[in-house]
Amino acid sequence: MQAVEPCSLSIESLRLAYHSGQLTLMVVVDGIFRQISRRQGDGIWTFVLPEAEVLARAAWLEQRTATERDALPLWGIPFSVKDCIDIAGLPTSAGCPDFAYGAQHTNLVIQKLLDAGAILIGKTNLDQFATGLVGVRTGYDIPHNAYVADFIAGGSSSGSAVSVAAGLVSFSIGTDTGGSGRVPAGLNNIVGLKPTRGLLSTQHMVDACRTLDCVSIFALTPEDAWAVFQVAKGFDPGDPFARPEVTRSHRLETYEAGQPFRFGIPQKEHLEFFGNGDVERAFAEAVALLESLGGTGQEISYAPFLAANDLLFKGPWVAERYASVGKFIEANPESVLPTTREIILRAKQISAAEVFEGLYALAEIKRQVEPLWDDIDVLLVPTTGTAYRIAEVKAEPMALNTNLGYYTNFVNLLDLAAIALPNGFQSSGVPTGVTLVGQSFTEASLVKLGAMFHQHRVEMLGAAPLPVAL
Repeated sequence: MQAVEPCSLSIESLRLAYHSGQLTLMVVVDGIFRQISRRQGDGIWTFVLPEAEVLARAAWLEQRTATERDALPLWGIPFSVKDCIDIAGLPTSAGCPDFAYGAQHTNLVIQKLLDAGAILIGKTNLDQFATGLVGVRTGYDIPHNAYVADFIAGGSSSGSAVSVAAGLVSFSIGTDTGGSGRVPAGLNNIVGLKPTRGLLSTQHMVDACRTLDCVSIFALTPEDAWAVFQVAKGFDPGDPFARPEVTRSHRLETYEAGQPFRFGIPQKEHLEFFGNGDVERAFAEAVALLESLGGTGQEISYAPFLAANDLLFKGPWVAERYASVGKFIEANPESVLPTTREIILRAKQISAAEVFEGLYALAEIKRQVEPLWDDIDVLLVPTTGTAYRIAEVKAEPMALNTNLGYYTNFVNLLDLAAIALPNGFQSSGVPTGVTLVGQSFTEASLVKLGAMFHQHRVEMLGAAPLPVAL
């Protein structure tokens, strides 16, 4: 077989390669499985579909007529799914092998993607029960950072992010409760789109915090994330937390290059980099880039956002995690990692009165934040203030996990949307990122501005383009 230059698995690159005849679906799938075989024990996967089954899917798609292919917006695009989301006929483990069950239903998001012609490769690793932002709290092999192996991949959607960054799939479906769809994107040089709560169905998945959970999208570019979002979204009447999409009047809805906009950044006394000068410098460069693109930055009080952060893991919302999997953990304590078990069982100490007090506190915080959006169009924050080695997180699991959520935990509590973007590299070689945060239902403007930022800031898509051969 004649070797072909490495091909990015970005959706646009694959579409062009398919259209030109440079690649076929069968070749791409074969290349992916050869890569997976070479990467045994990398901690990305909890379940990989049999290669013959995936090749059969590719062959069926290749047999479609041109008209049929045109009706499939994700024809031939490979993807992975976080293993807390159900796909009928496949196991769902939520990162805990003893918890695994055979799913009877397929989450609507996944079904829409399959119906659009995407090719499922497998299910990906995660922090057990999506409890954590570190990516090391798993009953399987620990996923490593896509760039520097002794650093964390970030969680909880660790395997999803690395599967994209490593060039094994074009996109991955994760979840995000307090940052799980953004932290691993920032640490692996990819994009993480966390849409407004309820726009992507959360029916048929293992809940973390059911009232806050979002299905999220990892991709190589903002445009790819948007293409997947357009297919995946849609009101699910079977999901009691689903919401119809609302058209929000927003000055960035038709953002074009150079258009003036206003962005907020936390006041200096609230900017926290945990001693990491590399991330601090990279964030300053991101601010300067947004200003060069037409933005006017202004400092805002970050205090309300920090108050919201505390509610997620230090407040009564931990009780939702017990409602989801607490009984299993009590019945099978040795099946669950000690840190995860401690966090979730702590909920038994939370009273009903404390839950209502938390709801009151959150309502007050929301009221404090509302006027902010009259002054800014988006909020710019580091995705994480720093990055940690796997050994560091194992030695101090609680505090370092909390640090990683400093810029992420508040987003779903305050009903906001966000997109995490690559923002260069630290001297260690580990990527760093920034996140644009906007009001609910502002995904379009976040993606448009994010795409402009991405085009000016990013020189490499992911970490390892897929080598393929004809």
